[in-house]
Amino acid sequence: QVQLVESGGGLVQPGGSLRLSCAASGSIRSRYAMGWYRQAPGKQRELVAVISLGGSINYADSVKGRFTISRDNAKNTMYLQMNSLKPEDTAVYYCNVHEVPTAWATKDYWGQGTQVTVSS
Repeated sequence: QVQLVESGGGLVQPGGSLRLSCAASGSIRSRYAMGWYRQAPGKQRELVAVISLGGSINYADSVKGRFTISRDNAKNTMYLQMNSLKPEDTAVYYCNVHEVPTAWATKDYWGQGTQVTVSS
């Protein structure tokens, strides 16, 4: 089983920056995509950024130009660099690994979430 643990959240002023980390334990032997999601109070969980199976990167329109997703395979860690933070970025951020071992089977792994609060 894959375990994901997020860290790096906290309270930051508008315009500030944070870097979130997602450390993975356990082996991932199949093809997979990975990404960051967030959920604000009273809202549905939304995709923030994703690295696809083929390695391409996609961002939500709301974070383009401000957030950067990356990964360090040697450290089994994924990152989300968040710059120019806005109050509307306030949410619990979750990392996700989407395994696709076969064409007919998939499995999702989620971290416990880390709180990001952007406020003056």
